[in-house]
Amino acid sequence: MTAAQQQYYSIEDYLQVEESADYKSEYIDGQIIPMAGGTTNHNQIAGNFYSELNFAFKKLDYRVYMSDVRLWIPERRIFTYPDVMVVAGEPEYYPNRTDMILNPCLIIEVLSQSTQNHDRQGKFESYRTIPTFQEYLLIDQTRIYAEQFYKTAKKRWSLSEYDQEDEAISLNSVNFKISLIDIYNKVTFEAAPIEIQETE
Repeated sequence: MTAAQQQYYSIEDYLQVEESADYKSEYIDGQIIPMAGGTTNHNQIAGNFYSELNFAFKKLDYRVYMSDVRLWIPERRIFTYPDVMVVAGEPEYYPNRTDMILNPCLIIEVLSQSTQNHDRQGKFESYRTIPTFQEYLLIDQTRIYAEQFYKTAKKRWSLSEYDQEDEAISLNSVNFKISLIDIYNKVTFEAAPIEIQETE
């Protein structure tokens, strides 16, 4: 789409479109961006993480949300659908809505080929404008690999990487630990294509 073809949408326009749309879209400062459909691996990983967190926090004062709940980032004028979010205490809502929150402390995104660069850079930069945001996890769906970012001070974040089945991720923003085996439970990776060398 060229700049001349782009249309500016108000927040009210976007919310009205979303009410009747057959698919989800993000809102980025006046632009409506359709979201690509997820794979079974994407869904399985997000579901595994959500179910483990939800069970662990069953009697604790945390809320765990999956991708049907929108996040509003006022400083960047963005509505988006993170794969999993955790809120400490009561959720803060967009005015007059109960399907859009403002105050996650933890966000988990499952990476795909089409979104991984945006998740690592653009989204992370936007998420960091949220005052309550403390931790970010990126989970690869094509191999065993995860990146964990945790806020250590203002404008300072630490990075840990995980790539072995026997490793476990200990969260910093909440008291929770999960093994990579549990994250990738029932996930099937596609086999790499076999290169056949021609012989003379």
